Amino acid sequence: MSNDDNFGLDFSQIKGLTFDFKGLVFKILSLWYVFAICIAIGLYYSHYQNKFKQSIYQLESLITIENEQNPFFTANTSISFNWGGVSGKVSKILTEVKTRSHNELVVDSLKFYMNYLDKGEYYTKDIYNKAPFIFQPDVSQPQLLNQLIGITILNTKQFELEISFTEKTAITQNYSDISTQDVEVNIGVFKKIYRFNESISLPFLNGTFRLRDPNDPQINKTIFLKFSGFDGIVEDYKENIKIEPLGKSSSVLKLSLSGTNKSKIVDYLNTTVAVLSRTELERKNLYATKTITFIDSSLQAVGANLSKFTTDLNTFRQTNKVFDIDAEMLEINERIKTYEATIEADDLKLTYLNALERYLNNKTDYSEIAAPSSVGLEEGGISSGVTSITALAIERKNLEYTTQASSPLFLDIDRKIESEKKVLLETLKTTRALIQVNSNRIRKSIAVYESKLGRLPQDQQEFLRLQRQMELSQEAYNVYLAKRSEAAIVKAANVSDIVVIDSAKDIGGGRIGPNMSLNYMAAIIGGGALPMLIIVILFLLDTHIRDAEQVERLSKIPVLGVIGKNKYASNLVLIDHKKSVIAESFRAIRSSLQFIYKRKLQEAGGKTLMVTSSVSGEGKTFTAMNMATAYAISGKKTILLGLDLRKPKIFEDFKLSNEKGVVNYLVG
Repeated sequence: MSNDDNFGLDFSQIKGLTFDFKGLVFKILSLWYVFAICIAIGLYYSHYQNKFKQSIYQLESLITIENEQNPFFTANTSISFNWGGVSGKVSKILTEVKTRSHNELVVDSLKFYMNYLDKGEYYTKDIYNKAPFIFQPDVSQPQLLNQLIGITILNTKQFELEISFTEKTAITQNYSDISTQDVEVNIGVFKKIYRFNESISLPFLNGTFRLRDPNDPQINKTIFLKFSGFDGIVEDYKENIKIEPLGKSSSVLKLSLSGTNKSKIVDYLNTTVAVLSRTELERKNLYATKTITFIDSSLQAVGANLSKFTTDLNTFRQTNKVFDIDAEMLEINERIKTYEATIEADDLKLTYLNALERYLNNKTDYSEIAAPSSVGLEEGGISSGVTSITALAIERKNLEYTTQASSPLFLDIDRKIESEKKVLLETLKTTRALIQVNSNRIRKSIAVYESKLGRLPQDQQEFLRLQRQMELSQEAYNVYLAKRSEAAIVKAANVSDIVVIDSAKDIGGGRIGPNMSLNYMAAIIGGGALPMLIIVILFLLDTHIRDAEQVERLSKIPVLGVIGKNKYASNLVLIDHKKSVIAESFRAIRSSLQFIYKRKLQEAGGKTLMVTSSVSGEGKTFTAMNMATAYAISGKKTILLGLDLRKPKIFEDFKLSNEKGVVNYLVG
């Protein structure tokens, strides 16, 4: 069909799709009630969150890690211990607070696996130290897990214990070894009256209830006791507690913890610091403790020798007369004694070096090495090597709590330890060789002086020998005794490097949730955004033609008019309802067609107008009848052909006979 046949219009080209923003706005405005409903639901949920959920609080404490010198360390102190710098301690504390073992100590000391609960109007509240009673559990016996144990105080002497069992078995836990076991119980309510301070021994509960304040017993009020799994509680606190430096490269650390009960938060934070301080001091004293143990073993051996030589000398004196030995021989004897004292000190050093070498070659834990200064070894290479290896061993132990065994961090530390070991073992060999050379030289000197003493009678030589051995043993004993006292004083004077700057305390405030304003704002935004998103998606997925503007926007087909839905019983609206909107719409279409006919087709003659659609029921007959009526009313000679072969309808509206249809004419 040519353009002339189609009034010069090209219907084959379709305009590019464009977003109908105006249509979307009107769609949104038409569904305002959906937004109102969604926002109302969001506000109600926020109100529930704000009113029916417990408040969340967060409290903090501040500590500092110092590198304080022991007040008993002086220039004359022969036994000293090096614990490393502050930066290493800060890193260690940051790691330790997040370890399972540390939090186990805190939870166990506070017994936070046990909760006192009060059922309020909206939620069950943890009342902790505000409970009217205190339960002292027997940790060596099983306790009922994860079930409410009701305690109703009858008077200042008695209370009623009530537990509801729904199954034949109940889970219990022994908090001394963290073992769990199932115990048989009777289904139903267990109820029994006990006295305060009376020992309770049941298969599922063991301990003693004590009234907290006899002046405020809260009679007839039911408070619930609940035991939780130890490992689960430890894991909760391990994940919840936070620790971080207060500033970059700062030795001041901030600990924080959140929860629903501020008193529990305060106790946990302060106990955490106390446990840290105690374990740090124990670790700090470990080196001194091992040194004292080593000195004690040496002191015991020297003491035994002293006792033996003293006894031998006394026995010799009883059986022999007292000798008058000249001054020259006494001086020679003193020199021999001095040399023998040096030999004994060297032998002790060699014993330590041999023991240290065996320890390094046979052990894998190097955190229990005694201080070299405990035997008088002042070699700087040995002292620094022992200190470095001990520090690395302790660092590796700390790392085991938080790092998997396959971590490259262990390989790095092991490489450092092996490197320090090689250097230290070489230093041991060199030092041992030097000591042995010195000892051999001194032994030669002793042999020379002993040959001079050989001019004395045999009994006088024996006397001098016993006297030297006793005096040497006495001096050695005094030295070891002094070193042990010094080490004990150093250990006793040690203080923890963890100092509390600001302990945790409930001074009001600290509430971090729920955030009421934020919840309400989120409800309004969410309540509006959700329906908005749904409407936009549905609008974009909508493939229906909703108005004439969409037709004009999506194609070049001209829109001559728009006909609304017929609300009348009669289909002949131009006859029965001449002043209706629909009637006016048909007249407008007629005028538009006349304009097109006049503009595009100048020749006279009749015009044919065909009304069609893709499926039935879309208004072909209704449109054709009323368009024909519009032309007929205007004075045009009009022929209306109803070509619906299956469901003809025109004859009904015009009240005509349908005995002969178009088929009758077509077949002749």
